[in-house]
Amino acid sequence: MGETSMRVTVWGENIHDRTDERVRAIYPQGMHETIAGALREALGPGATVRTATLDQPDHGLTDAVLESTDVLTWWGHAGHHLVSDEVVANVQRRVLSGMGLLVLHSGHLSRPFVRLMGTSCSLRWREADDREVVWTVNPGHPIAAGIPQAFVIPQQEMYGEYFDIPQPDELVLISSFSGGEVFRSGCCFMRGSGRIFYFSPGHEHFPVYDHPIVQRIIANGVRWAAASARTHYVTTQCFESPTGWFEHLGAER
Repeated sequence: MGETSMRVTVWGENIHDRTDERVRAIYPQGMHETIAGALREALGPGATVRTATLDQPDHGLTDAVLESTDVLTWWGHAGHHLVSDEVVANVQRRVLSGMGLLVLHSGHLSRPFVRLMGTSCSLRWREADDREVVWTVNPGHPIAAGIPQAFVIPQQEMYGEYFDIPQPDELVLISSFSGGEVFRSGCCFMRGSGRIFYFSPGHEHFPVYDHPIVQRIIANGVRWAAASARTHYVTTQCFESPTGWFEHLGAER
C-alpha cells in the first residue's frame, strides 16, 4: 500500500454517546469522532479517515464503504445484538480478504470479533475507577513504536484474565490494575489475509481516548493493520482445478 492511500473507517456504536450524560460530557461529539480526530492528526494527509455509526443504514458499513476501507476500527458495547448478520458476515469477509481490523475495549464481545476469534471472548471486569498500568512486552513491534515501557491510565474499568481468546499471534501489551488483576491488553491476530489488533483501554465513562499514548497506540495499530497482505488472486473461495491448471502461471515472466 502506498503512503498516500490509507483509508480508515472509525465505527462507533454511538448509543452511550447519545444517551448517557457522563459520556456526553467527556465526548461531546462521540467517542468515534474523538478517535477519528486523533487518527487524522497522527496519520496526516496520507490517510482518509471517516466515521460510521450503528444507527445509519447498514450501520454505515455498506458494501461500498467496506470495499473502500483498508482499516476498520470498532467500538461497541450496549448494541452488540443490534448489528445485523449481513454486516457481520461482510466485515468477516473483508478481513479475510485483507482489510485490517482494530477492536477497542468492550468490542471484545462484538459479533465480528467473536466470529473471527471462534471463542466466547469473555473476561473478568469491574467498573470501580481502577488505576491501569499498561506494560509494553514486545518493544520491537511496530505497534509499540514510540510507546514507553509502561504508562498509567488513572481511571479505567478493570479487565482481567481469563480472557477467552485464541492464543494471540503476537502479544504487544499487558495491563495490571490496582486490584491486582492482569490482562492481555494488546493482542495481534492474523485471519486470512487480514490483520486484527485488539486493544482494551477505553471505557466510555473515562477520557481514555484523549490520552496521548492511547492515541499513539491506536494510530500505530492502524498503520500495522493496513499492511495486511493484499493478494492479486482470490483466496477466499474453493476452486475445482483440472490437472495442470498451474502450468501457465508465470509463463509471461
